[in-house]
Amino acid sequence: MIDGVTIHQLQCFDAVVTEGGFQAAADKLMRAQPSVSSAVKNLEQQLRLKLLDRSGYRVALTDEGRSFHARTRVFLHDLEALRNHASQLAMGEESELHVVVGDLWPLPETLGLLRTFFDGCPATQLHLHFEAISGPWERLFDGEADLVLHHIDKADPRLEYIDLFAVKLVPVVAPSFLKFPISRDVTPEQMRDYVQCVIRDSARHSPPRDYYLLEGARSWTVSDQLMKRELILQGMGWGHMPRYLIEEDLREGRLLAITGQHFKGGQIDLVAARRRQAPHGPIANRLWQFVGERARSFLPGDK
Repeated sequence: MIDGVTIHQLQCFDAVVTEGGFQAAADKLMRAQPSVSSAVKNLEQQLRLKLLDRSGYRVALTDEGRSFHARTRVFLHDLEALRNHASQLAMGEESELHVVVGDLWPLPETLGLLRTFFDGCPATQLHLHFEAISGPWERLFDGEADLVLHHIDKADPRLEYIDLFAVKLVPVVAPSFLKFPISRDVTPEQMRDYVQCVIRDSARHSPPRDYYLLEGARSWTVSDQLMKRELILQGMGWGHMPRYLIEEDLREGRLLAITGQHFKGGQIDLVAARRRQAPHGPIANRLWQFVGERARSFLPGDK
């Protein structure tokens, strides 16, 4: 420590302040009271600062002591985090994990799931990525993801996966968007004159993919489903949306489905996936098991 100041001295000083006295601090640290008093006194002498006012019934911080104690708390907190990190490394546990969330996943429920897990792993840093279309697969196969929450080709032998829930995709428009009556017989030719809103593939070096794209129609691209929903609500385009995200809009009449003979919509199975042959550490394996056990219980699948 600087100028001979020790961690023990700082711990004793912090305990006296937080516990309200020398005896209480000694009890907390399981040390003799004279030892704690001596450590704090030596700290003051080495710093050439009066940290505690001992003139009253209870010891109190001086102005200098209050400022020094605030910094001491930060230091001791960081020291504990460093110790936990070293312990984690010694046990072979990962210090960080990369999780990729796909564009069709319900974010509030997903973030709640991850928060619950990582609250129990405070020494593991979460790197959370949002990707669309083939972006999650690209990160996974490039070795940049420990876990993806997305849809996959289930026949791909490189992957293992946990089925979680299915999402129904519904073609929708705003009530005043079309210049003709909505029926189950709306044709692609009728929709070709209207802007279609689609999600932009976030893949960096893989060929871009499009789903439900109407050939020959004008299209606007967006980065996520919430922006796409807002564009459609504003009458700026039409498109396929996850039903769970627009359930209330359909019920309240803010959006209208054009599902029918030609626009059937679809269903996509969402999974948790990872590379089968990749090395998976203990934290990654615990996350894998946790997602499999907990996600089905509250993620909003379309039945």
